Amino acid sequence: MTAGRPWCEDAAHTAFPGDEKADGMAQLHDLTALEQGAAVRAGQVSPVELTEHYLERVDRLDASVGAFITVTPEIARKQAADAESEAAAARREGRALSPLHGVPVPVKDLNFVAGVRCTLGSATLTDHIPAVDDHVVTRLRAAGTILLGKTNTPEFGLPSHTENDIAPPARTPWDLTRSAGGSSGGAAAAVAAGLAPLAHASDGGGSIRIPASVCGLFGIKPSRGRVSSGPVLHDVTGLATSGPLARTVADAAALLDVLAGPEPGDPYGVPPLPAGETFADHARRAPRPLRVVQLAGPPVPGVEVHPDCRAAADGAAALLRELGHEVEELDLPADPALAESFMRVWGVLAAVQPVPDARAHLLTPLTRHLRERGERVGGPELARALYALRQFTQLVADGLQTPGTGYDVILTPTLAQPPLPVGALRNDEDPEAEFASLVPFTPFTPLCNATGQPAVSVPLHWTAQGLPIGIQLAGRYGDEATLISLSAQLEAAKPWAGRRPSMW
Repeated sequence: MTAGRPWCEDAAHTAFPGDEKADGMAQLHDLTALEQGAAVRAGQVSPVELTEHYLERVDRLDASVGAFITVTPEIARKQAADAESEAAAARREGRALSPLHGVPVPVKDLNFVAGVRCTLGSATLTDHIPAVDDHVVTRLRAAGTILLGKTNTPEFGLPSHTENDIAPPARTPWDLTRSAGGSSGGAAAAVAAGLAPLAHASDGGGSIRIPASVCGLFGIKPSRGRVSSGPVLHDVTGLATSGPLARTVADAAALLDVLAGPEPGDPYGVPPLPAGETFADHARRAPRPLRVVQLAGPPVPGVEVHPDCRAAADGAAALLRELGHEVEELDLPADPALAESFMRVWGVLAAVQPVPDARAHLLTPLTRHLRERGERVGGPELARALYALRQFTQLVADGLQTPGTGYDVILTPTLAQPPLPVGALRNDEDPEAEFASLVPFTPFTPLCNATGQPAVSVPLHWTAQGLPIGIQLAGRYGDEATLISLSAQLEAAKPWAGRRPSMW
């Protein structure tokens, strides 16, 4: 709970100084996720009341932002009732509960929830109901979170927008004519519009950080192996991972604590935190003075960075210096081979998606194009592409970890352009051009998917038109803790949670 903000039994009608609505009353969704969890544990807010509040907002506002593909009110109400009973028992018995117990957390529709439709954003899978939970869902259940539903995603999470053929496009609440980005656009739209306090998301080429940037949120792409992708849809390339989207650093860190941890069969592993430590602990710690390298330009040739995005990174560099960190600028040579290797691997991932033959005609033009590209990639060519990504990984790792000369953090804009209008990236008439257009929009984010590094998008800048612009911080492999501490320091120096879209 925030100091000086008592929450009482009549929670929906309690006013806090400074954040009153037009009727003078604050709302449940004004609380952070951790404040909600603390209120649930203290018996000041019921998980049932909290869930009903968000279900009402989803019912009333989701048509405007396109956050959900499937809403699960019956499951949410049952889980909320169970969470309420468990919280009451824990208070009687003096037991600790998860910091997010009783807090609603929607799941992206690329991940399986047993018994709940999972479309993967595709018209080919609208009747697909998995029989098992993904490991991240098992962990969300164990933490006592509430499933509001499955959030919107483009077909198989392939493009950087969230526009599919089965649901309305996901829009940023800061300007409903503009896209929420992708592929976790639905998750970001839900959190930014106050339809959920935080959300599960996933990232294979920037899909957490892109929507975090255009929706004014904080998002974490964890290190490769930090969060299990099993037990069914393992990404053996190592590009993709699940992670959190939230309004605050502390909320995101708490959700990462829930999602993180190894599972049997995982193809990758990462060193755990020291015994007894949590990522949420690091959101409360100031980082040591760090060496930060600011990339002068994108590593992809021919890409122009919009002045607002450059200003966001320059402003972040200035703030980091004010906070006592050392910031140097580095001109990383642009290498077209890196993007080409990434695109080959991306095409192969599209080609192996589970598409029923009888419904393949329902695929979007972009997906068909990528699958055709991927099917033309032979085994040796795929291996060479993966080797090229690994060579780049080694180059970055050496630059970050060389004693005495290495850097702790890499700073870039999250995106090369501000939020784009809905439909600006999708091009059904020319899917090859659509795929090519994704690179100038997001030339920075795929680097960390290739290397497996952790990376975050921090909402430090807004344009003159009131649109959010994120900056990206990338850290050493396995060192999410430093990124979380640094992001929390930036948040304290330049708070963003008080900025809310008009529909809030």
